[in-house]
Amino acid sequence: MSNQFDLIIEPGKGIKQYWHDLWKYRELFYFLAWRDILVRYKQTIIGIAWSVVRPFLTMIVLTIIFGKLAKFPSGDAPYPILVFAAMLPWQMFANALSESSNSLIVNANLLSKIYFPRIIMPISSVIVSLVDFLISFGLLAILMLWYGFVPGLMILVLPLFLLLALLAALGCGIWLAALNVKYRDFRYIVPFMIQFGLYISPVGFSSTVVPNKWRLLYSLNPMVGVIDGFRWAILGTEQPLYLPGFLLSIVVTLLIFSFGLFYFRKTERTFADVI
Repeated sequence: MSNQFDLIIEPGKGIKQYWHDLWKYRELFYFLAWRDILVRYKQTIIGIAWSVVRPFLTMIVLTIIFGKLAKFPSGDAPYPILVFAAMLPWQMFANALSESSNSLIVNANLLSKIYFPRIIMPISSVIVSLVDFLISFGLLAILMLWYGFVPGLMILVLPLFLLLALLAALGCGIWLAALNVKYRDFRYIVPFMIQFGLYISPVGFSSTVVPNKWRLLYSLNPMVGVIDGFRWAILGTEQPLYLPGFLLSIVVTLLIFSFGLFYFRKTERTFADVI
């Protein structure tokens, strides 16, 4: 007579065990990230070029509206470079937020079958946005060559501002992903939030046009500090960094990420039942 055993898979208890499980399932992270990249670029007509066309057309529109018609200042920097230096982090943030907020719903079948740290899904979905960012960065380099603009050594700290943008996107994304499981209306709210965020963030204009008495309050938007940081790293002294606002943006970003992670972990056990 053969013995029969029941294998019970349970999530790790405690934060240390949870991060251990996250490392244990790292191959699943690689698989999901690579799958998303393949789906993104194989099932489009123009493929990788889409990562360049969209921000480039947006840059042209914003340059015409704010640079030519509204006559907003850009210092000595060419206005297209001013705009594209902001489009890079904004596009990455917007794509990462959109993909991560829908990641649990898109992978509902996998979510309900096996246990793994659910946070792998929103994190892996952000990798596609990073690939888009790297491709678009190549276009920025071409623009700099076209205008004969040479960045300074500050560009070496650009990865730090990119990390800040990723934390802001993930903080909002994992929070919205958890809400999206229970309240499906959020999949319609997220695109509106992204569109609204574009208008209240200094993408098409420099944040220096904001009156000094409002700049600190304006910096409560975490993407203000990220965009200002990108412009400072790329344009140097042409776009000086507003340090109080930047520090406030860092604090707000860390708070958003901490709250998003806390809420995600709190509701994670119910995802398979609700979805």
